Amino acid sequence: MAKFRFHKLAALVVLVGFAGWVASGEFSSVGSAENETAETPAETVEQSETVLRTVATVMPPRVQHARAIRISGQTDAEKRVTLATRVMGVIESLPVKQGQRVERGDLIMRLDAEDKEAAIRMAESVVSQREAEADAAAQLVKGGNAPKLQTEQTLAALATARSQLENAKAELAQYEIRAPFNGLIDRVPVQRGSTILAGAEVATLINLDPLLAIGEVSERDLRYLEIGDAAEIRLVDGKIVNGTLRYISRDASSATRTFRIEVAIPNEDKALPAGMTAEITLLAEETDSVVLPRSVVTLSEAGDLGIRAVDKDNKVVFFPIDLVDDTPTGLVLAGIPEDARIIVAGQDLVTEGDEVKAVEADETLIKQMIGEATNGT
Repeated sequence: MAKFRFHKLAALVVLVGFAGWVASGEFSSVGSAENETAETPAETVEQSETVLRTVATVMPPRVQHARAIRISGQTDAEKRVTLATRVMGVIESLPVKQGQRVERGDLIMRLDAEDKEAAIRMAESVVSQREAEADAAAQLVKGGNAPKLQTEQTLAALATARSQLENAKAELAQYEIRAPFNGLIDRVPVQRGSTILAGAEVATLINLDPLLAIGEVSERDLRYLEIGDAAEIRLVDGKIVNGTLRYISRDASSATRTFRIEVAIPNEDKALPAGMTAEITLLAEETDSVVLPRSVVTLSEAGDLGIRAVDKDNKVVFFPIDLVDDTPTGLVLAGIPEDARIIVAGQDLVTEGDEVKAVEADETLIKQMIGEATNGT
């Protein structure tokens, strides 16, 4: 009995001791100190080191470049008039042909007007008769052989005859059409001998010197333009001519919110025709700008178009751009500070506020990017 109690008591002591050891958790720390000692230095190194992204930057030279505004348009005659008859009649003379150049006052067409010519001859005879009567009456009055009232009556009759002569000549003038300005006969839809009604078209006269290039500019570009600005016009056949901006509308189109412009092109030999498709490049006042590859342009987080640069603290900043011109050698941009270090490689991998490692781009990289941009146009 005593023996059984001793073993029972010993087992109970062992059970209590094991339970205490488990509760203390000392077994879970076996080997943990060594592992902790091994991992702590690596974690410390990883947290203490900050990897900076490397970007290539450049400070491009400043240039003075004329702002180029490109619009589509077409050529047109400076003056265009449709000549029409004022009376009905038969075409007696038509001395012009399509494509013929005429001077102001040249005869374009004459209608048969024998009765009007006869009326003029009659009116001229009446005028001659009334002049003779007036002279005779004046001599009689001067000699005292006739009252002064007779002279006044003959002078009144002479004035009436002269007025009738002028009316006859005016009626005959309606049977003729003459050129109102120097120009080119573009269309003659009638023939000699045909009968024509009053108001019918006889010919179209146009003036091609100067030739006009007509287009419309947006309301955003209007502020850059002034009368007298130079312009370059590329015609659909590839020919390039120069002109001068001579007109800017002050009333926008209600449909497109654009403004009509006219460029005058010298065309003394009349070689340039009206109605051709043209690309008009308006050259506004020169502005301070830089030339950069197209690949440099990127979007900000807000979706604005611009370039990224590095400030004095090597942090990324964003500058919205003002596109001045698009040339074969790159984009001409304004609105960039003079001291800006522009990121030309890696700009799409960083965002505003990031700290970076900036290295100066070599000339080979710039030339390569410009060449790629040029080939892509």
